[in-house]
Amino acid sequence: MATTTFQFFWNRPVVEREFRTGVSLHSHTIYSEESVESIPRHLSRIPYFGSRILRGNGLDASRLFWTPPLSPRQAYRLEEKQIHRKLQLPALVSLTDHDDIRAGSLLRVLDRFRDAPISTEWSVPFGPAVFHLGIHNLPPSHAADVMAQLSRFTTSGAADPQSRDRQLSGLLAMLNSYPNLLIVLNHPLWDESDLGSKRHAETLSQFLVRHGRTVHALELNGLRPWRENRRVIVLARDMNLPAISGGDRHGLEPNSTVNLSQQRNFEAFVNEIRYAKTSHVVFMPQYREPHRLRMIRMIAEVLADYPESPGRATWPERVFIRQSETGPPTPVASIWGGSRHCPKLLRQIVRAIQLTQHGSMRFALRLALGGHESLESG
Repeated sequence: MATTTFQFFWNRPVVEREFRTGVSLHSHTIYSEESVESIPRHLSRIPYFGSRILRGNGLDASRLFWTPPLSPRQAYRLEEKQIHRKLQLPALVSLTDHDDIRAGSLLRVLDRFRDAPISTEWSVPFGPAVFHLGIHNLPPSHAADVMAQLSRFTTSGAADPQSRDRQLSGLLAMLNSYPNLLIVLNHPLWDESDLGSKRHAETLSQFLVRHGRTVHALELNGLRPWRENRRVIVLARDMNLPAISGGDRHGLEPNSTVNLSQQRNFEAFVNEIRYAKTSHVVFMPQYREPHRLRMIRMIAEVLADYPESPGRATWPERVFIRQSETGPPTPVASIWGGSRHCPKLLRQIVRAIQLTQHGSMRFALRLALGGHESLESG
């Protein structure tokens, strides 16, 4: 029987003695590609921003993507520091870039991070939707080959739906054959494909009927509102699966949901979730902030300057456009002739977004957006 317990750390800032590690799952580095088209949705309640963010740049938004600011080492250390300082525990960190395993693979070259798991967030086309599976702790000797197989499924063109479903079943069976690998259905109730709540629910139900037995846990996502995560808890109970944390960090705010574990290494933690079906999730204090205010903060961090990262110091160096199907993506800074030549309208919008992070403006936005996130236990 699956057992999930959870706590709001601002109400109960206590770590029970039975827990030996804090676990950070699902966060992103410079190797994740994020659609630019999602940004206006996060700013839609703020006058001026939502309707104008993509105008006046002379670029096709459907071909643009941005990359988070932190390197794998920076991202790992950010998550590790929060667990050390707030929970006073050793940290286990699994970085999951979209359809990419370079973060964990490169970290393991360094002796300091030799035990870092190799993980990814796999994009799984299914009917009209795309679901995201956190694939944690790929075996190092097979990781590159497995990732190539997963990527081929993600990018392959339309085919007979039955054939695609058989391919997906085969890939999930292959992943399940690795005993120390963990499969998490990330943000399962988020209608990311904008299908409408009813159609998304129907598609999710079909996915779970066909493939739910190959999933080991459902994610309580740190960037999704409590009302949605509460429904995930109910869904996990109905499926007899544990619910597990997944912060989904893209900027500089460390994951707002983490797991506490009685185990000392990542493989043992996988066994705790996959086989013992026991999970304890902690919602960290930043989760209490209004959801949309946190999204604005993330966007401000994405658009900030990072002088310590040459070649990626400014946001036009971290936003790319695919100019052809086969060629490498190009930083928009190169198209504009340098970051300083960003179109005037975009400069004004970026400046305005940065102003939202000043103390008085942030306080005003918190009031305008409804104060703290409405949370209740159970």
